[in-house]
Amino acid sequence: MSCIRFNTPAQKEQLENLRSHSDTDAVAAFLSPAISESKIRRIEAMARDDHPKIRESAALSYHAPEAVYHALAQDSDEGVRQCLARNPHTPCEVLRQLASDPSEKVRAFVAINYNVPEDAMEALSGDPSETVQALVSWKASLREDQPVGV
Repeated sequence: MSCIRFNTPAQKEQLENLRSHSDTDAVAAFLSPAISESKIRRIEAMARDDHPKIRESAALSYHAPEAVYHALAQDSDEGVRQCLARNPHTPCEVLRQLASDPSEKVRAFVAINYNVPEDAMEALSGDPSETVQALVSWKASLREDQPVGV
C-alpha cells in the first residue's frame, strides 16, 4: 500500500508541473545540501535531548532515520508527538500508531497529514473526538474527485 496520494487535482497538477521543469530552472537550481552523516547524528542526538522543544525539532526533520521517528512516537511529551504527526515525512507505520494516540491534538494532526494511510483515516473517522471527525470529513471533501474550486 502506498502512503502517497493526492487530495486535490491542484496538488497533483502542482507536482506534475515541478517535474516538468528543467535542471536550469530557478526552482531546480535551489537545492538543499546533501544530507551528511554528521547531520543524521545531530538529528539522533536532538531526538534524545532532555528538552522537549529540541526533540520537537527532531520530530519535524525531513531527514531523520526511521528509528528516530519510531522512538519519538513513544515520547512522553505531547508536543513532540504533535510535531511528528504534522511531519509529511513521518513513515506510514508511525502515522498509523499516532492515529490511536491518547491526545486528541496528536490525532487531529494525523488526520490532516496528507500522507496518512487510508486505513488510519478510516480509523480516525470513528474517533471519539468531534474535532478529529470534523477534520477527517474536511479532508475527505478535498479529494481529487472533487472539482477544483468547489
